[in-house]
Amino acid sequence: MENTAYLNIKSWAEEDRPREKLLLKGKASLSEAELIAILIGSGTASMSAVDLSKQILGHTNNNLNDLAKLTVQELMKFKGIGEAKAISIVAALELGRRRKESEVVKKPKITCSQDAYDIMRAHLLDLSHEEFWVLMLSRSNQVIKKQLISSGGVSGTVADPKIIFKMALDELASSIILSHNHPSGNLKPSQADINLTKKLKEAGEMLEIPVLDHLIFTNDGYFSFADENLM
Repeated sequence: MENTAYLNIKSWAEEDRPREKLLLKGKASLSEAELIAILIGSGTASMSAVDLSKQILGHTNNNLNDLAKLTVQELMKFKGIGEAKAISIVAALELGRRRKESEVVKKPKITCSQDAYDIMRAHLLDLSHEEFWVLMLSRSNQVIKKQLISSGGVSGTVADPKIIFKMALDELASSIILSHNHPSGNLKPSQADINLTKKLKEAGEMLEIPVLDHLIFTNDGYFSFADENLM
């Protein structure tokens, strides 16, 4: 009778289970053979998935760049590697290649109201209706996320403090900047704008997520509460 003890990762001793090891100790604790073993899932009757992965790596002198050059057909020459497993290996290495080629996009940093205006301008200019957005910032004032809070009619929109600060907490934001547009072209804040800004500023102080500014946009410029000492 064939020994099937190696056929499935779940049948291995715990210390030999790459999936469990990844969960318990983190992805960095796994060897390259163990990572490949997770991709292929099982080995053969006489060889575990890790040992099979070691055999494949040995064929390429343990060089992942050389492994990435192997085709599906070439990988299928290894006993225990069928088409599906070969495709998984090729796909994973292709993802790694694309990640390596991708440029790390540096998050924009807010140093003044003009920075916030430049970041939000594409979203708020030339709108015939009003929109309310929040910029969520890190401790170093880098933009974590831009979030549309609400979209309304010509006369106004709703900005619910509970929604705004829930989103900020979910993103672990250290501070926020408010912004909305006036389709009418009037840069002067309304009394409702002033009241809302005060309300959100007070809520931010309680939650230790300060509101740094509130910008009002028109197609011709912007009004900054912070620049006008209204924060």
